[in-house]
Amino acid sequence: MSFTVAPISNSPVFSPSNRVSTSLFCKTSSSASASTSTSSPETLKNPVSPSSPLRLFRIQKLPHSPSGLIRSSGGDSLGCDSVLASTSTSPTVLKRKRPARLDIPIVSMGFGPATVLKRKRPARLDIPIVSMGFGNIPATPFAGSAREREEMFEVEGDGYAVYCKKGRREAMEDRYSAVVDLQGESKQVCFGIFDGHGGAKAAEFAAKNLNKNIINELEKMENDDIKEAVKNGYLKTDSEFLKQDQLGGSCSVTAVIRKGNLIISNAGDCRAVVSRGGVAEALTSDHRPSRVDEKDRIEALGGYVCCFNGVWRVHGSLAVSRGIGDQYLKQWIIAEPDTRILDLNPELEFLILASDGLWDKVSNQEAIDIVRPMCIDINNPQPPLSACKRLVELSASRGSADDISVMLIHLGRFL
Repeated sequence: MSFTVAPISNSPVFSPSNRVSTSLFCKTSSSASASTSTSSPETLKNPVSPSSPLRLFRIQKLPHSPSGLIRSSGGDSLGCDSVLASTSTSPTVLKRKRPARLDIPIVSMGFGPATVLKRKRPARLDIPIVSMGFGNIPATPFAGSAREREEMFEVEGDGYAVYCKKGRREAMEDRYSAVVDLQGESKQVCFGIFDGHGGAKAAEFAAKNLNKNIINELEKMENDDIKEAVKNGYLKTDSEFLKQDQLGGSCSVTAVIRKGNLIISNAGDCRAVVSRGGVAEALTSDHRPSRVDEKDRIEALGGYVCCFNGVWRVHGSLAVSRGIGDQYLKQWIIAEPDTRILDLNPELEFLILASDGLWDKVSNQEAIDIVRPMCIDINNPQPPLSACKRLVELSASRGSADDISVMLIHLGRFL
């Protein structure tokens, strides 16, 4: 059967009355309607007058019926789901239902329709890598040569050998130079190791030009002042590189054998160590901001030195205090080298030139002890290149992340 719901005219639901209770009548159609209209208040046993707006029903919870109707105690079927207010001592407990989940779209920052924003992976950057030209060997770009992408480079010449291994950088920044048979004389040579920073441009430029400039200055000065000639060669190379307006810089160590002299010079932390009868002797001193004299020189020029993560740096940036290039710090990072001159004699067995990638992990004496048996042993001599590789691999095994370059020179070959 069908039912209709009729509100009471004076119900507080439909009028601003101060009454507390409300009631709803659920009328039935057809026969049910007649039965309800003929029933008296006594028949329904309702203590409230029919004209009262507070007409109450006692609702019993009945088993679920297919029609979904609720029957009152008087037997009438009620077709409404409304909750009837009551003034009885046992009020009905109302339970609040959980609201349905709202799906709120993520809108774009514009004024168009709502769209879901998704973060995209950025495009891959292809960064060009500098060339791997070493010394007087023609430079070839990394991208164009499979050989230049290799992580190591080795050369073995007459009386010398060099081995370079790339560290964790994208490109090798170390370079070397070897110029033999100066002015047609087989016992006059010039060698160098160059450790670039901020790129390989400065190291590559120094490898191609420093030896040439040193030799030219030595020829001009003859034997008057060898140290001054070497200094002029370094400063000229530095000046020429700065004119190119290139970034980056390079540490350098060079060895010139000329007219019976061994001329060792350095600017930066590349180092030269000679074996004198099996005893290691450092021929250079690293130019680092931690040195008292270097710190005083920088501060006297208006600069400052600070320690960051245990490393002393110039203006909090560069960990060396001398070098070629470094235009942005040129006022404090000078290219003037320290030079030492020795008479070449049989007591000087061999010379090691290397970048700090070796010396940060291997001591001077340890390097001599490893190389000497391999090169001096008459019964089982080994190629100088093997000794270079041994030193490089030892430093790498101890955790060196830097480029490592080692050059070994047999001094007896040039006596």
